[in-house]
Amino acid sequence: MKLMKQYKGYFIDLDGTVYAGKKRIPAAKRFVERLQAAQIPFLFVTNNSTQLPKDVVKNLAENHDIHVKPENVYTSGMATVDFMNADRQQDHSTVYIVGELGLKQVILANGYQLEADNPDYVVVGLDSDLTYEKLARAVLAVRNGSTFIGTNPDTNIPKERGMMPGAGAVVDFVRYATQQMPIMIGKPKARILDSAATKIGLSKDEVVMVGDNYHTDIMAGINAGVDTMLVYTGLSTRSQVADQQVKPTYQIDSLDDWRL
Repeated sequence: MKLMKQYKGYFIDLDGTVYAGKKRIPAAKRFVERLQAAQIPFLFVTNNSTQLPKDVVKNLAENHDIHVKPENVYTSGMATVDFMNADRQQDHSTVYIVGELGLKQVILANGYQLEADNPDYVVVGLDSDLTYEKLARAVLAVRNGSTFIGTNPDTNIPKERGMMPGAGAVVDFVRYATQQMPIMIGKPKARILDSAATKIGLSKDEVVMVGDNYHTDIMAGINAGVDTMLVYTGLSTRSQVADQQVKPTYQIDSLDDWRL
């Protein structure tokens, strides 16, 4: 492995990196505690837009004995709001949201008002209570000129039943029906890491993106110009990564292998 650089901050994926579904990854707990002891700032950067940071913190504490603060969590929903805040032209913009309560709460808390007919923005994320009518309203609004935003392009999410449809599948319905490409926020797009760097208060050459999935976590880092660390505790395998033209900055078998 190439010489380890000392980073001032860390972006860390969750599922497959910090835990594997309901299964604990003990090295991840030790890694987070080493960061905390060294007072090195870190953000859990997740494509999950359905949960609020407090929900992520609760899951980490109760199911994985990892104790962090809501300030350590940065979701694709939060990154979506940060994009909208930088983009909007007036103080009180309107929005139509296809998504769950966590996404709605984080958007409405920033002064946006729900509007179904002619909103300034249409935000589409994962919605387990999805209906044809919700999709139809989103399609009509985008066709009428609303700015179309997708929280993340994940085609599937791992659940106990198997690989269930992800936010990207919902976004793609609206894209196909409108022939309009969305502004996509989450990994592997660069936007979420650009925003995370602003949130953590560091330049992109001072942070590293840590994850288990080459096609989301590592590609987000590559696209954003951020160094990357692929840990083989989740989705991607060494043989798969060997075939990729652009390799991660670092490849490790366990977070125990990384020296801060």
